[in-house]
Amino acid sequence: MEKIWKIKACEEEKQADLLANDLNIHKTLATLLVQRGVRTFDEAKAFFRPQLSQLHDPFLMKDMQKAIDRINNAMSKGEKILIYGDYDVDGTTSVALLYNFLSQHYQNIEFYIPDRYKEGYGVSYNGIEYAALNGVSLIISLDCGIKANEKIQFAKDRNIDFIICDHHTPDKTIPNASAVLDPKQSDCQYPYKDLSGCGVGFKFLQGLCQANNYDTAPLFDLLDLLVVSIASDIVPITGENRVMAFYGLKKLNESPGIGLQSIIDIAAMNGKPILIDDIVFKIGPRINAAGRIDSGKQAVELLVARDSAQASKLCSQINIHNQTRKNIDKTITEEALRELRRDPEQLDKYTTVLFNPDWHKGVVGIVASRLIDYFYRPTIILTESNGMATGSARSVDGFDLYQAVNECADLLESYGGHTYAAGLTIKPENVEPFKKRFEEVVQCQITPEQRIPQIDIDAELKFEDITPKFYRILKQFEPFGPQNMKPVFFTENVSDNGQGKVVGADSEHLKLSLVHENQPFKCYPAIAFQFGKYYNKISNG
Repeated sequence: MEKIWKIKACEEEKQADLLANDLNIHKTLATLLVQRGVRTFDEAKAFFRPQLSQLHDPFLMKDMQKAIDRINNAMSKGEKILIYGDYDVDGTTSVALLYNFLSQHYQNIEFYIPDRYKEGYGVSYNGIEYAALNGVSLIISLDCGIKANEKIQFAKDRNIDFIICDHHTPDKTIPNASAVLDPKQSDCQYPYKDLSGCGVGFKFLQGLCQANNYDTAPLFDLLDLLVVSIASDIVPITGENRVMAFYGLKKLNESPGIGLQSIIDIAAMNGKPILIDDIVFKIGPRINAAGRIDSGKQAVELLVARDSAQASKLCSQINIHNQTRKNIDKTITEEALRELRRDPEQLDKYTTVLFNPDWHKGVVGIVASRLIDYFYRPTIILTESNGMATGSARSVDGFDLYQAVNECADLLESYGGHTYAAGLTIKPENVEPFKKRFEEVVQCQITPEQRIPQIDIDAELKFEDITPKFYRILKQFEPFGPQNMKPVFFTENVSDNGQGKVVGADSEHLKLSLVHENQPFKCYPAIAFQFGKYYNKISNG
């Protein structure tokens, strides 16, 4: 697939020079900082040395006082509280965070995770009915609820109040809940808008600690759950998220909770530093697999486990679910690719929208992401659930998928999500009209550049500049993630010294010994995966 190399310009060259001098670091590192919005010595200190004291006052968030008043009232009266969250990583870690902390101060609580197949995404009527039957008078919803106006009213009619903790984009009308915590509300003055759902739940608990003079140490002890949410939900690792991710990774590496430790054990991650990528590719998928294949409740049970033997047993079951998930998504991806390649018209389209009632609902989001690797364009994969076509949408870099789906809202039964990912439900008879409309909308809105995958290159780097000091400082840019991605460098005038060779079972990789024109006698070992076909060209200089 053709790719564009885009080298970021340093528009503040003088600022980078000043920062390099102030910090006594290489100009390239200073350039990286300026690109990330770090321009002064003090900002660099905050970036390299995150402190929990940098977290914002939770009471800056709209409705925080209302939320604290309502939960305190519930606890003082002995009301039954239900902690409700979605079946994905953000939802299950959110529920585990609140349950683990609140249960240290209050006993009349339980948690609820909706069934992906029977209830679908978000607050469900089934969940509210369950609450009513079990004497619940307060539901705290996490990572969902901001668009559940009718369901919140349905609960209110049954004398059940809601505290909503969400981070998704609200509609014009906000649900009639006791309190709505969502920094994306237009009239919310909270200074950081990019919290995960678990992050909003954390701020709620931080507010509760402040109001009730609770010790915050047990709350900060749960930051390992929060970093799993931050990494898995692909929110920016900037500002407050960077601080919480930094300390969450520290906890995850040094003394993770029992449930997370069992995942680390089964994923053979002991003895190695756990980074954001390890969460994204090893921890998060296992937590997600519970809700995809069986029930998200299993994931919460694991994350709140207080006994190592119980956690190990639950983790083994979840690990089996993860393997099942891998097999299913591989099969469905292959079927989807065959379907796309059978239809020549698909090759020229701006979108991919596929509907197969037999596909497994739990993996459609993964399949959508996989297809983008083959056909780089906004992609929606739908299957049948409860008589509806339901599924997941994924976007390409820079394209606002949520806005495009929103322009087709009259054809949808429900939808929600972010710029790059969304979930939606459609009547089967509206699938074809939706396909046509979505294609038209994307054609109008997407730019030519957004249709070609892009490699973002941060800066040029000469081999001679790669020193132990450079590497040590570069490591301090961690944790990496959205808006602070691992830097990508390029070096010109590099060649193999003649010792390069093809390796791998099918000679598919290139093992190289590189030299730079400035240092012709110093060799750097290198590997180029899947580049074996270029051996003749490379070996000829």
